[in-house]
Amino acid sequence: MRQAERKKGKDKIAITLMLCFCVIALTSIFAIRSNINKINGSSPNLPVSDKTPAAELEDKVPEKAEVPSDDVSVPVPTVDSQQEPAGESRFQSPVDEAGATVSNEFSMDALIYSVTLDQYMTHSGVDIETAADAQVLAMADGIVTAVYHDDRYGNTVEINHGDQYTAVYSNLSDAGMVETGDEVSAGQIIGGVGTTGLFESLEPAHLHLELQYQGSLVDPMEYIEFR
Repeated sequence: MRQAERKKGKDKIAITLMLCFCVIALTSIFAIRSNINKINGSSPNLPVSDKTPAAELEDKVPEKAEVPSDDVSVPVPTVDSQQEPAGESRFQSPVDEAGATVSNEFSMDALIYSVTLDQYMTHSGVDIETAADAQVLAMADGIVTAVYHDDRYGNTVEINHGDQYTAVYSNLSDAGMVETGDEVSAGQIIGGVGTTGLFESLEPAHLHLELQYQGSLVDPMEYIEFR
């Protein structure tokens, strides 16, 4: 009799423990499902980048011309030719023309091939190839508005030449010949032709020249008077 009562007591304990285990298991399953639903429900609101992963871009760039990850720039609009009054050339050549050639033209409407980056892209200036360390000259009187090293185009000097024209002289071997705020005269030496531009580092020494009119890019070759 006592053994039967003891057996019944043990069975009740076993049943109680099993019920507790089932309750705990069901609670865990519902909690896990709830968390999964929350994650799935929030995922559509996560921003998705439509840009090419940086790793894919780096694979296209030669090791010497690795593009800096923090490199962020705002494109400058191209000016409507009707905004600029037609007339003769306004500026003298920024380099001694003996042996100088244009290796890359201004091209914002069509893609041109970049040897360094091994891809087709627009070109915001004109590249004038000449001997390394050849003198780079101010194309007109003006005031130096900036001197700096550009991550893409190397040592750079910006000069406001008046009448809403600003010239950007880049890829200089030396940009320390002038300082911000200096007044320069036409033909004054402002630096030397170099190879400091990362985006054009596999190309021969040249001056990367950009010209802006009213803050918009124009083709420098349409405004330079070659002797």
